[in-house]
Amino acid sequence: MPHYHKLGQIPHKRHTQFRKPDGKLYSEQLFSTEGFSSHSSLLYHCHPPTEIVKVDEPYSVAPKVAEEKMLKHRSFMGFKVKPEDDFLQSRKAVLVNSDLHIVLAAPRKSMEGYFYKNADADEMIFVHEGSGTLKTQYGQLTFGYGDYLVIPRGTIYQIIFNTADNRLFIVESFSPIRYPKRYLSKYGQLLEHSPYCERDIRQPENLETIDEEGDFLIVAKKKGVIYPLHYKHHPFDVVGWDGCEYPFAFSIHDFEPITGRVHQPPPVHQTFEGNNFVVCSFCPRLFDYHPQAIPAPYNHSNIDSDEVLYYVDGDFMSRKHVERGMITLHPAGIPHGPHPGAVEKSIGAKETKELAVMVDTFHPLQITAAALDIEDGSYVMSWAE
Repeated sequence: MPHYHKLGQIPHKRHTQFRKPDGKLYSEQLFSTEGFSSHSSLLYHCHPPTEIVKVDEPYSVAPKVAEEKMLKHRSFMGFKVKPEDDFLQSRKAVLVNSDLHIVLAAPRKSMEGYFYKNADADEMIFVHEGSGTLKTQYGQLTFGYGDYLVIPRGTIYQIIFNTADNRLFIVESFSPIRYPKRYLSKYGQLLEHSPYCERDIRQPENLETIDEEGDFLIVAKKKGVIYPLHYKHHPFDVVGWDGCEYPFAFSIHDFEPITGRVHQPPPVHQTFEGNNFVVCSFCPRLFDYHPQAIPAPYNHSNIDSDEVLYYVDGDFMSRKHVERGMITLHPAGIPHGPHPGAVEKSIGAKETKELAVMVDTFHPLQITAAALDIEDGSYVMSWAE
């Protein structure tokens, strides 16, 4: 991301000698995106991060697509995904395309005995239930209900949960996850009209240098395949780093809604973007204040994008029978809008307490076998009631 940060010990100049107290060199590592043409950070390890011990047999975790093409509104009950002990095994891809995977997870236990690296995708982990600490070679980020954790691809991490009750909504993006361009100055500062600013971004803290030798398992994912890689030294042996590429946290509760006299379009809720998709946050806010305003959203024809809405908490005036963790998919090509009676009922309402995450994709989504297991098949006919 565009703002610079540093932790720990670093030399005065990059790519120069930086020695340990015993006179040996620290090992410098450049962590860069888009080759050498975008953000990067420099990390200083006690040992070279290349010292491999052995590799185990790879295995596939690619999602199984059940429906490649469809044109009807769908709904999936996210909290019907059964909890599992292991973090990686708990992750269930439900909607996928060549730009991103949308994943649900309900892990019961912390990551123990291994570290994880997604070599393909930036990850945006939205914490619906649970709390804990994200540990990386950059330091630590504590998290809780409503936090977005944005983790650049290639970051080695462990997640430590405080309890066994955890629900996560995850976007794996095959392009960098960014602040929306219209929120940024040409030099990268978040502008005054942005619904959040740098003060709201939580950067890694508590850099703990773990200088240990042994057999450390890094589970790396590449092209839908898991590669178990064993290294000689603990991956968190970093004594310092600086740069503009690192994991960060942002709370949905710090998103400042933009309102108006009449109903505002979804782009005012935009929070992040990637190639061919956007992420939006729907937060508690005052409704429109024109004397004849209709607070409920107007009917909308999805011509160019599939709309995914993940319901977090609160009341949703435009929908009946909404449950926490529910996902709706409104595909490109057909209109969608409020359920029958919702428009008239909304008139006179002063505020909403809704909380939701929306992902709009500009290429069609495919439905996985895991999604069919939790589908509410009656949703498509809910406008006929």
